[in-house]
Amino acid sequence: MSVLPLVFTSGWASGINAYAVVLLLGVFGVTGVSDEVPAALQRTDVLVAAGVLFLCEAVADKIPYVDSAWDSVHTVVRPVAGAVLGALLAGETGSLPELAAAAVGGSTALMSHLVKAGTRMAINTSPEPFTNVGMSIAEDLGVAGLVTFAIFNPEAAAIIAAVLLGLGLVILIFLVSRIRRFLRRRAQRREEKRLAREGVGGGP
Repeated sequence: MSVLPLVFTSGWASGINAYAVVLLLGVFGVTGVSDEVPAALQRTDVLVAAGVLFLCEAVADKIPYVDSAWDSVHTVVRPVAGAVLGALLAGETGSLPELAAAAVGGSTALMSHLVKAGTRMAINTSPEPFTNVGMSIAEDLGVAGLVTFAIFNPEAAAIIAAVLLGLGLVILIFLVSRIRRFLRRRAQRREEKRLAREGVGGGP
Protein backbone atom coordinates (compact mmCIF):
# COMPACT_ATOMS: atom_id res chain seq x y z
CA MET A 1 0.00 0.00 0.00
CA SER A 2 1.50 3.31 -1.09
CA VAL A 3 -0.35 5.14 1.69
CA LEU A 4 0.96 2.85 4.46
CA PRO A 5 3.98 5.05 5.39
CA LEU A 6 1.66 8.03 5.91
CA VAL A 7 -0.71 5.82 7.92
CA PHE A 8 2.15 4.66 10.16
CA THR A 9 3.43 8.20 10.75
CA SER A 10 -0.04 9.59 11.45
CA GLY A 11 -0.63 6.69 13.84
CA TRP A 12 2.58 7.47 15.73
CA ALA A 13 1.66 11.14 15.89
CA SER A 14 -1.93 10.40 16.96
CA GLY A 15 -0.64 8.54 19.98
CA ILE A 16 0.98 11.77 21.11
CA ASN A 17 -1.53 14.41 19.98
CA ALA A 18 -4.42 13.13 17.89
CA TYR A 19 -6.12 16.52 17.63
CA ALA A 20 -3.00 18.13 16.16
CA VAL A 21 -2.81 15.40 13.51
CA VAL A 22 -6.45 15.81 12.49
CA LEU A 23 -6.06 19.60 12.40
CA LEU A 24 -2.83 19.50 10.37
CA LEU A 25 -4.08 16.99 7.82
CA GLY A 26 -7.35 18.89 7.45
CA VAL A 27 -5.55 22.17 6.85
CA PHE A 28 -3.22 20.53 4.32
CA GLY A 29 -6.26 19.18 2.49
CA VAL A 30 -8.25 22.42 2.51
CA THR A 31 -5.31 24.49 1.30
CA GLY A 32 -4.52 22.02 -1.48
CA VAL A 33 -1.09 21.12 -0.11
CA SER A 34 -1.92 17.42 -0.34
CA ASP A 35 -4.38 15.34 -2.35
CA GLU A 36 -4.00 12.41 0.07
CA VAL A 37 -6.21 14.00 2.75
CA PRO A 38 -9.76 12.56 2.86
CA ALA A 39 -12.66 14.97 2.44
CA ALA A 40 -14.00 14.02 5.89
CA LEU A 41 -10.99 15.68 7.52
CA GLN A 42 -11.45 18.87 5.53
CA ARG A 43 -14.92 19.64 6.86
CA THR A 44 -15.24 22.93 8.72
CA ASP A 45 -16.86 21.37 11.79
CA VAL A 46 -14.08 18.79 12.04
CA LEU A 47 -11.40 21.47 11.78
CA VAL A 48 -13.09 23.67 14.39
CA ALA A 49 -13.56 20.78 16.83
CA ALA A 50 -9.97 19.61 16.32
CA GLY A 51 -8.69 23.17 16.85
CA VAL A 52 -10.60 23.64 20.10
CA LEU A 53 -9.56 20.27 21.47
CA PHE A 54 -5.97 20.90 20.43
CA LEU A 55 -5.97 24.14 22.45
CA CYS A 56 -7.40 22.26 25.46
CA GLU A 57 -4.67 19.65 25.17
CA ALA A 58 -1.99 22.31 24.73
CA VAL A 59 -2.93 23.68 28.17
CA ALA A 60 -3.62 20.41 30.02
CA ASP A 61 -0.47 18.79 28.65
CA LYS A 62 1.79 21.31 30.39
CA ILE A 63 0.41 20.98 33.94
CA PRO A 64 1.91 18.30 36.21
CA TYR A 65 -0.53 15.52 37.12
CA VAL A 66 -3.20 17.11 34.93
CA ASP A 67 -1.25 15.85 31.92
CA SER A 68 -1.32 12.29 33.27
CA ALA A 69 -5.06 12.54 33.96
CA TRP A 70 -5.55 13.78 30.39
CA ASP A 71 -3.46 10.88 29.08
CA SER A 72 -5.60 8.40 31.04
CA VAL A 73 -8.77 9.73 29.42
CA HIS A 74 -7.14 9.48 25.99
CA THR A 75 -5.95 5.89 26.34
CA VAL A 76 -8.91 4.93 24.17
CA VAL A 77 -9.27 8.16 22.17
CA ARG A 78 -5.78 8.23 20.62
CA PRO A 79 -5.66 4.62 19.35
CA VAL A 80 -9.18 4.97 17.96
CA ALA A 81 -8.16 8.21 16.25
CA GLY A 82 -5.11 6.49 14.76
CA ALA A 83 -7.28 3.64 13.46
CA VAL A 84 -9.89 5.98 11.98
CA LEU A 85 -7.24 8.12 10.30
CA GLY A 86 -5.61 4.99 8.87
CA ALA A 87 -8.93 3.78 7.47
CA LEU A 88 -9.73 7.20 5.99
CA LEU A 89 -6.31 7.51 4.39
CA ALA A 90 -6.71 4.03 2.84
CA GLY A 91 -9.94 5.33 1.36
CA GLU A 92 -11.66 2.11 0.25
CA THR A 93 -14.69 1.48 2.42
CA GLY A 94 -14.95 -2.08 3.67
CA SER A 95 -11.84 -3.23 1.82
CA LEU A 96 -8.99 -5.31 3.19
CA PRO A 97 -6.48 -2.45 2.69
CA GLU A 98 -8.72 -0.20 4.80
CA LEU A 99 -8.86 -2.75 7.61
CA ALA A 100 -5.10 -3.25 7.45
CA ALA A 101 -4.49 0.50 7.54
CA ALA A 102 -6.84 0.87 10.52
CA ALA A 103 -4.95 -1.89 12.35
CA VAL A 104 -1.58 -0.27 11.62
CA GLY A 105 -2.73 3.21 12.60
CA GLY A 106 -4.49 2.07 15.77
CA SER A 107 -1.71 -0.20 17.06
CA THR A 108 0.99 2.37 16.33
CA ALA A 109 -1.03 5.07 18.08
CA LEU A 110 -1.51 2.81 21.11
CA MET A 111 2.23 2.13 21.42
CA SER A 112 3.22 5.79 21.08
CA HIS A 113 0.48 6.77 23.55
CA LEU A 114 1.87 4.30 26.10
CA VAL A 115 5.34 5.79 25.62
CA LYS A 116 4.02 9.31 26.11
CA ALA A 117 1.84 8.47 29.12
CA GLY A 118 4.62 6.48 30.79
CA THR A 119 7.19 9.20 30.20
CA ARG A 120 4.88 11.80 31.71
CA MET A 121 4.34 9.65 34.80
CA ALA A 122 8.11 9.45 35.24
CA ILE A 123 8.48 13.21 34.77
CA ASN A 124 5.75 13.88 37.34
CA THR A 125 7.88 12.29 40.07
CA SER A 126 9.80 15.58 39.95
CA PRO A 127 8.08 18.53 41.70
CA GLU A 128 9.11 21.20 39.19
CA PRO A 129 6.76 22.00 36.26
CA PHE A 130 9.36 23.13 33.72
CA THR A 131 10.13 19.63 32.43
CA ASN A 132 6.43 19.10 31.65
CA VAL A 133 6.28 22.33 29.67
CA GLY A 134 9.46 21.55 27.76
CA MET A 135 8.38 18.00 26.97
CA SER A 136 4.94 19.17 25.82
CA ILE A 137 6.42 21.77 23.48
CA ALA A 138 8.90 19.23 22.09
CA GLU A 139 6.07 16.75 21.46
CA ASP A 140 3.91 19.34 19.70
CA LEU A 141 6.79 20.47 17.49
CA GLY A 142 7.74 16.86 16.76
CA VAL A 143 4.20 15.94 15.73
CA ALA A 144 3.82 19.04 13.56
CA GLY A 145 7.21 18.60 11.93
CA LEU A 146 6.94 14.88 11.22
CA VAL A 147 3.35 14.99 9.92
CA THR A 148 4.31 17.86 7.62
CA PHE A 149 7.39 15.97 6.48
CA ALA A 150 5.25 12.87 5.88
CA ILE A 151 3.08 14.76 3.40
CA PHE A 152 6.10 15.31 1.15
CA ASN A 153 8.34 12.36 2.09
CA PRO A 154 6.12 9.64 3.58
CA GLU A 155 8.69 6.82 3.47
CA ALA A 156 11.44 8.82 5.17
CA ALA A 157 8.97 10.14 7.76
CA ALA A 158 7.78 6.60 8.52
CA ILE A 159 11.37 5.49 9.14
CA ILE A 160 11.90 8.40 11.54
CA ALA A 161 8.62 7.61 13.30
CA ALA A 162 9.66 3.95 13.67
CA VAL A 163 13.03 4.95 15.15
CA LEU A 164 11.37 7.38 17.59
CA LEU A 165 8.84 4.74 18.61
CA GLY A 166 11.58 2.17 19.19
CA LEU A 167 13.67 4.60 21.23
CA GLY A 168 10.59 5.59 23.23
CA LEU A 169 9.84 1.98 24.12
CA VAL A 170 13.44 1.41 25.22
CA ILE A 171 13.39 4.56 27.36
CA LEU A 172 10.07 3.48 28.85
CA ILE A 173 11.64 0.24 30.08
CA PHE A 174 14.33 2.22 31.94
CA LEU A 175 11.67 4.50 33.49
CA VAL A 176 9.62 1.68 35.03
CA SER A 177 10.82 2.40 38.58
CA ARG A 178 9.91 6.07 38.33
CA ILE A 179 6.51 5.21 36.87
CA ARG A 180 5.84 2.91 39.82
CA ARG A 181 6.84 5.73 42.16
CA PHE A 182 4.35 8.03 40.43
CA LEU A 183 1.56 5.48 40.73
CA ARG A 184 2.28 4.97 44.44
CA ARG A 185 2.29 8.72 45.02
CA ARG A 186 -1.00 9.14 43.17
CA ALA A 187 -2.60 6.33 45.18
CA GLN A 188 -1.34 7.95 48.38
CA ARG A 189 -2.82 11.30 47.41
CA ARG A 190 -6.17 9.68 46.69
CA GLU A 191 -6.11 7.96 50.07
CA GLU A 192 -5.27 11.24 51.81
CA LYS A 193 -8.17 12.97 50.07
CA ARG A 194 -10.53 10.16 51.05
CA LEU A 195 -9.46 10.32 54.68
CA ALA A 196 -9.82 14.11 54.64
CA ARG A 197 -13.38 13.85 53.30
CA GLU A 198 -14.27 11.28 55.94
CA GLY A 199 -12.78 13.50 58.62
CA VAL A 200 -14.84 16.48 57.50
CA GLY A 201 -17.99 14.43 57.15
CA GLY A 202 -17.57 12.64 60.48
CA GLY A 203 -18.62 13.64 63.96
CA PRO A 204 -17.44 16.67 65.97
